[in-house]
Amino acid sequence: MDERPVTEARSASGADLDLRSTTELVELMNREDALVPVAVAEAVDEIGAVVDDVVARLRRGGRLVYAGAGTSGRLAELDADECEATFGAPCHVLAVVAGAGARSTEEREAAEDDAAAGATALEALRPGPDDAVVVVSASGGTPFALGAARAAAAAGAFTACVVCVPGSDLAGLCAREIAVVVGPEILAGSTRLKAGTAQKLVLNTISTVSMIRLGKTYEGLMVGVVPANEKLRKRVRSIVREATGAPGDEVDAALDAAGGDTKVAIMALLAGVDPAAARVRLDATGGNLREALVR
Repeated sequence: MDERPVTEARSASGADLDLRSTTELVELMNREDALVPVAVAEAVDEIGAVVDDVVARLRRGGRLVYAGAGTSGRLAELDADECEATFGAPCHVLAVVAGAGARSTEEREAAEDDAAAGATALEALRPGPDDAVVVVSASGGTPFALGAARAAAAAGAFTACVVCVPGSDLAGLCAREIAVVVGPEILAGSTRLKAGTAQKLVLNTISTVSMIRLGKTYEGLMVGVVPANEKLRKRVRSIVREATGAPGDEVDAALDAAGGDTKVAIMALLAGVDPAAARVRLDATGGNLREALVR
C-alpha cells in the first residue's frame, strides 16, 4: 500500500514527458492547471468560514499570521508583503517562514524539518486570542508547519490550515481546514505546480476578502494603496479620479492637501470638507470610507 500523500504521488500523464513535443507539454500543463480553480471552488465554504474568523480577529486589533515552509512559505510571505502596499495595513498581516535568513537554498530547505523552529518562530510573535494563524503546507505534514500550528493553538490563537491532501496531521491541529486536493503533479512531488497555484489562489482570497470586509477598499478600488513609487502615485491619482469624478487639477490639489492619503483626498472631495475633518470622520469609522461618507 502506497502511504505517500497525494502530493507526492506519480501522475500517469507524466510518465513520458521527455518523449513529448514542446507544444504537447505546454498543453498538458495547461490542462493540469485548469483543474486547480475547480478544486478551489469546492472549498469556498471552508475559505469563507476562515475569512470570517480572520476578520473577527483583525477587527479586535489582532493580526493575520501566515506560517509555512518551502514554496508554501514563500507564497505566504509574498501575500503578506503585498497586503501592506495594496491595502495600507502595516503590521496586521505577516508571515513566518522556515529558513528565514538562511545563507543557502540547502539550509532553507533543511529548515522545513525543524518543528521546534516553527514553534519558536511563531512564539516570537507572542500570538494570542486576537490573532489568526493560517498555516500553509501542501502535504499537511511539514514539521516546521506542525510546530507553528501547535504553538499557535497553545497560545489561544485561532488556527486554520491550507493543505492539498485530505485528513492531514496539520488539519488535526487546526480549528479549521481548507483542503484543496489538486491531485498528483506532472512532475511527481513538485508542489510548486498545481499545489502552489492552489495555495496562491486561496491566500489571495483570504487576504483580499478579509480586507474588503474590513473596509480597506471602496467601490472596487484600492483606496488604501501606499504610493511608494511613481507607478503607485499614478495609480493613486487614477483611483481618486475614479472614485470622485473630479478633474485632474482638483485631484492633485486634494492629494497634496491630504499629504498623499488616498482616502482622505476622496473623503474631502466627495464630502466637501477639509482634510482635517475628513480624517476625523475616517478615524470614527476605523478608516471605512463608505461608512464615513454616510455619517
